[in-house]
Amino acid sequence: MTVDRRGTWESIPEMVLSAGDRFGAAEAVVDGPLRLTFSQLVERVRVAAGAFASLGVGKGDRVAIWAPNSAEWIVAAFGLLTAGGVLVPVNTRFRAEEAHDIVVRSGAKAVLVQQGFLGLEFTGPPGVPVIDLTSDFLTSGSPFERAVAGDDVADIVFTSGTTGRPKGVLMTHAQTLRLYAEWCDLAQLRQGDRYLIVNPFFHIFGYKAGCVASLIRGATILPVPVFDVDVVLDLVERERVTMLPGPPTLYHSLLEAQSKGGRDLSSLRTAVTGAADIPVELIRRVREELPFRSIMTGYGLSEAGTVTASRPGDSFEDIATTVGTPCDGVEIRIAGDGEVLVRGYSVMRGYLDDPAATAEAIDPHGWLRTGDLGSLDERGHLRIVGRKKDMFIVGGFNAYPAEIEGFLLKHPAVAQVAVIGVPDDRMGQVGKAFVVRHGPVSEQELIDWSREHMAGFKVPRTVEFREELPLTATGKVLKDRLR
Repeated sequence: MTVDRRGTWESIPEMVLSAGDRFGAAEAVVDGPLRLTFSQLVERVRVAAGAFASLGVGKGDRVAIWAPNSAEWIVAAFGLLTAGGVLVPVNTRFRAEEAHDIVVRSGAKAVLVQQGFLGLEFTGPPGVPVIDLTSDFLTSGSPFERAVAGDDVADIVFTSGTTGRPKGVLMTHAQTLRLYAEWCDLAQLRQGDRYLIVNPFFHIFGYKAGCVASLIRGATILPVPVFDVDVVLDLVERERVTMLPGPPTLYHSLLEAQSKGGRDLSSLRTAVTGAADIPVELIRRVREELPFRSIMTGYGLSEAGTVTASRPGDSFEDIATTVGTPCDGVEIRIAGDGEVLVRGYSVMRGYLDDPAATAEAIDPHGWLRTGDLGSLDERGHLRIVGRKKDMFIVGGFNAYPAEIEGFLLKHPAVAQVAVIGVPDDRMGQVGKAFVVRHGPVSEQELIDWSREHMAGFKVPRTVEFREELPLTATGKVLKDRLR
């Protein structure tokens, strides 16, 4: 059964529960020794829904999941939605204080955790029950489902909080189903694909472009709780993985492993990535040195889901230097100051309990201010040049770190780079580059090379070499920590 782009289901639970009829005995989830067919997964989801109902979770009630990628996370999330609840995923890298803030502000009735993950014992704020996903809770209910409407809020995903306190983004069932049915087409996700998910489930890339998309299309989910290149390579070989999305660093790791030899990566067919700027050479190498037959790049944010995507047949240059063209039903325009504005059905319903922040983010005409700076070419391809907050001014000229990073990534010895603005007595601010090398290069050599390749005001004045850059769990550089 295929589904049109808008989907024929009213809600996410309706789509998930139909997967048993649609895909039956095919494998739905492979998590270590645990293997679940679609029929078995649906049965577990119904039973988990009963457990949530017994816990007192009613329609619209919220429950937080603060746990890594696992089969239990999938059963809990879809069980909660099937009980009529609202999912609040929490970043596993958050400290207790940060997580408790989100649990309290969301009004969560309970928080589900995986004790011992990364050596941590997860706690809840006072008065909120903490349930271990590996306990018998998920299997303690009787099969249950509650009617849910397409316009009901399905989840509250909190922003990453890189620019202040995280805000809760309200999204409905219908928005998610329509957008990620289209995502399946754009990413060329097929029934029977084996989809290794390294992107965290607490993020829309892992949860919606991962779990939801897999259940729409009938792909097998292989959850990975922590990115470890050897674990990923073992799974690719053993489980014949076909679909492997992730940040550019994932593909660097695969290329390195391929060059050493001894690994069978022949099953890989589809790559999906996204970043402000990816080296064209990386995309070319992924296509030429790895078995991938299609590569998609895209641009999205919690407040609007996937906004743009490349299309099959786009050139290396387009995939690497642009984030493609808008999804169906989504409009983009560039404001006078260069900010990317987005309008369409997929824009959030608003921020949780924060009408002022919502009004600041979405203007009266429905345009969402993304905080990203970009440009559109004559073909409608969007190019992201950086974050408004990251921009720094060098002697009166606007400097965009993402653009400078893009130049520096073209140097053969640069593996990763992050650029920030630092105070300067004469120029106001100047650029400083933090670089992870994969070849020999000195600070002066890199600065001299930069002078040949970019305007003087963009050239970093200093370079600091690092073994690694501080990253969020979703692969974004923590520039605040560099500052």
